[in-house]
Amino acid sequence: MKRIFTISGLVLLCLFFTNATWAQSLTVKGKVTDAITGETLVGVSVSVKGTSTGTQTDVNGAFSINAPSNATLAFSYIGYATQETAINGQSTINIKLQSQNNELQQVVVIGYGTQKKVDVTGSVSTVKGSDLASQPDPNPISALQGKVAGIQIVNSGTPGSSPQITLRGVGTIFGSTTPLFVVDGVWYHDISFLNSNDIETMSVLKDASSEAIYGLEAANGVIIITTKKGNGAPKVRYDAYVGFSTPTNVPVMANATQYATMVNEVNGAPTFPNPSAFGTGTDWIHLILHNAFTQNHNIGIAGSTDKTSYNFSAGYFQQDGNVSYNTYDRITTHLYQDVKLSKFLKIGYTAILEGDHSKDLPGGIMYKAYTAAPVVPVRYADGTYGDPGDFPVGNQVSNPQVTLDYFNQTTQNYRFNGNAFAELKFTDYLSFRTSFGGTFAHQEVQAYTPVYQATQGQFNTISELSRNTVDDRDWIWENTLTFDRTFAKDHHLTVLVGQSSQRYKEYSEDATAQNVPDYTSGDLYFKLGNNPTLTDAGSLETRESYFGRVNYAFKDKYLLNATVRRDASSVYSDQYKWGTFPSVGAGWVISNEDFMKNQHIFDNLKLRGSWGEAGNGSITPNLATLQNQQYISNLGGGSNLQIGSGLTSLAPPVIYWEKSVGTDIGLETGFLNNRLTFEADYYIKKTENAVFPVPILGSLGASSGTLTANQATFENKGWEFTAGWKDHIGHDFSYSLNGNFSINNNTVLSVLSGAIPLYGGGNGASGGSFTTRTIVGQPIGEFYGYQVVGIFQTPAQVAAQTIQPNAQPGDVIYGNNGQKTNLGNPNPKYLYGLNTYFKYKSFDLEADISGVGKVSLYNANEAIRYGDENWTRDFYNNRWHGAGTSNTTPSAFLSDAVNGQPNSFYVQDGSYIRIRNLQIGYNLPPSALQKLKISNLRVYISGQNLATFTKYKGFNPEVLSTGTNGINQGIDTGLVPIYAIFNLGVNVTF
Repeated sequence: MKRIFTISGLVLLCLFFTNATWAQSLTVKGKVTDAITGETLVGVSVSVKGTSTGTQTDVNGAFSINAPSNATLAFSYIGYATQETAINGQSTINIKLQSQNNELQQVVVIGYGTQKKVDVTGSVSTVKGSDLASQPDPNPISALQGKVAGIQIVNSGTPGSSPQITLRGVGTIFGSTTPLFVVDGVWYHDISFLNSNDIETMSVLKDASSEAIYGLEAANGVIIITTKKGNGAPKVRYDAYVGFSTPTNVPVMANATQYATMVNEVNGAPTFPNPSAFGTGTDWIHLILHNAFTQNHNIGIAGSTDKTSYNFSAGYFQQDGNVSYNTYDRITTHLYQDVKLSKFLKIGYTAILEGDHSKDLPGGIMYKAYTAAPVVPVRYADGTYGDPGDFPVGNQVSNPQVTLDYFNQTTQNYRFNGNAFAELKFTDYLSFRTSFGGTFAHQEVQAYTPVYQATQGQFNTISELSRNTVDDRDWIWENTLTFDRTFAKDHHLTVLVGQSSQRYKEYSEDATAQNVPDYTSGDLYFKLGNNPTLTDAGSLETRESYFGRVNYAFKDKYLLNATVRRDASSVYSDQYKWGTFPSVGAGWVISNEDFMKNQHIFDNLKLRGSWGEAGNGSITPNLATLQNQQYISNLGGGSNLQIGSGLTSLAPPVIYWEKSVGTDIGLETGFLNNRLTFEADYYIKKTENAVFPVPILGSLGASSGTLTANQATFENKGWEFTAGWKDHIGHDFSYSLNGNFSINNNTVLSVLSGAIPLYGGGNGASGGSFTTRTIVGQPIGEFYGYQVVGIFQTPAQVAAQTIQPNAQPGDVIYGNNGQKTNLGNPNPKYLYGLNTYFKYKSFDLEADISGVGKVSLYNANEAIRYGDENWTRDFYNNRWHGAGTSNTTPSAFLSDAVNGQPNSFYVQDGSYIRIRNLQIGYNLPPSALQKLKISNLRVYISGQNLATFTKYKGFNPEVLSTGTNGINQGIDTGLVPIYAIFNLGVNVTF
């Protein structure tokens, strides 16, 4: 870490002194306002015409730029007409911009280039980096939640963990559902290394037409991230906040008296003769959860001249987890620079260095705290641990404090990401770009378990040290040639052709040793122990690709887009090594037609449609292997032993990438001088050649009963709606409202082997019983089990039926004639978000809301039972404990043969509405800024995840998938609760 800061500091100083020597003959200052309202305009682009020198107005609409006294300044801003003004030796220039209906002239980032929004025929959403950085999320994807229609983001309460992101529904079972991230031209599958403060824009490509140019990696969507560059005179910026986090929506557990009462009911005898003697006992969940400190600091310098542009920043983020001992800290640096060597040649580079360290949590710690017996103390009076073995609570209950105290695991990551590029401009309309980038990453996970004897069931007699290291060495080299020209004023043609080469290489080692002495973490060496083991593994994939795109626009009315990409991957068989991914899109800007000139309803009216194909290259080509098991027999008796073999697993001839085929129809509108905007999309997204198990006859001798093949078709289809309103009242008050709402339906359309189900979710019930089913006509990973229609009240009621012979009073009653059925859908039907911003004079207010609707979750915290695990207080208050006491909640005997089976009692409504972000800021007035000799100073207070409104009774309605994502989603086995964060922050620009 020290080396990173030392090197970064030297680079910073070099850049600063290099650019400090550059000075123009005149410094021009001024303010930019709306010509009608007088409202100051923030973020107006101010540039010296004919050069790359430029800057932007600050929160007060002010700017300062160095330029020759005879130069011309150009002022441009979205929604306003561009204005040029000659300096003529003036040191102060104030500008009033005229509002204009040019929303469609906004430039958006697409694959391998940019386009005016008016020319885009696909579904592309853009989010500014400032909107992401305003939220205290270490991962920028978390900050994206609720801002873009059609994106589901599932966060974790563990600091430093990456959120799960799904775009337009789950379309695979055995592959990854994560979209492709393209950061400054380099491809990634995770961007936890990226600091939100370093992001300029984030473009989300959602339809197959815009995705197809990324071919084999684009089936789950593409997110293009552009990091910050320099613009104008050197500026130093410092952003920081400090605060604390607190767990939210934590279940309230039964206290010791209530627990002892229910244990007596389960056992049918006074296991605890006097339950009230235990009082409230130990609240294990609140014992291990606590408020935690967090802080974030970022400092950077950026600027440009007519020859170079640069941006350097460094950041430090630290967060203590809400579970005891859990910590996370991260250091990031970002460096960008480009140099214009001549009129025709520009070179540059981007470098991102990241290092993080965490003290990890033991697996399942929240489930252990959830189920721990409150009659057991944390420690006895003599200081020894409270021992569940001293109480009649079964052998599955543990002391969570022991688990935390003797768990010692840390994770460290070091990454270098970056690229270098060169751009050669042959003519005004023909250019060539080459870019080489990649990743060098090292991860080290070290764990040490000492010798200890804490309780009868929690002890270790042989110490063990383990260390896992993973090294990634990936690179990508891409070359593109672009022809971009307008013919006869009305015909705009852009042709792109390109070539790409990639390599992904990973190597890992696992080492262990026993009887390593417990001194300090710095003295944990394998050579100090015995019985050492070392295993290693690795993977290598290379790819070769060729791609092209043609964009044509006639008078910005009629639009046509066509792309094709050919990808080859070394991991697939020769028959399927190459894949071709075409797409086509078309658009009609109706508002630009002559017959629309005299109407005053639509400022913008655009209809677009697209179709395309993309691939999911995360499919492992060898999911199944042919395995033989040797055995010895003595057929015929005697001593004549024969060696034979039995077939235990069959393998299909090939498994290859899955293909996504999508259709999208969109409508974009603008009203009232584009203050009101509305966008709607209808999409159908099919996954063809999806990997799905094929049942095989038991007579073939295979033990697994299935093999896998590309033989299924999945479908996600739905609607997305986005609306926005932006306006001002007088000179002092302005505001904006932006909302989005999406509807998605997930279905398994077909499986070549027929309606044979795939079961999953074995981690959701006692004994590994399956809790999900995937079958034709139903969604991926639907919950599956018995439908509960009531509770048996009396022995006579039990005796009067034959469907449940093992039932007893207090057990659930199975409906549907005792046959299992669909219990709920873990794929959310509705996603929505509302983002608001208000500004009055020097004060600003930002409020965001996000939510999910019509989704089911499986509360495995209650379902996984082996004995006398604890229950929630809600369960205690509503349980059956005698005839007539409840017909909805069973008895406390949840682990019996009836209640313990997967059933609808454990399936709960996972819908929620969350106040995602609330921030109030104050900008220091210009008079105070001048005295302090700074450009801008803003202080703010913020709260994130302030409240979650949900009926779900588990830890968190955002449930991360485990294992094979599609068939294990929505199962809560003890998640770390989501936390609320309260911060005090500052933004300073010098």
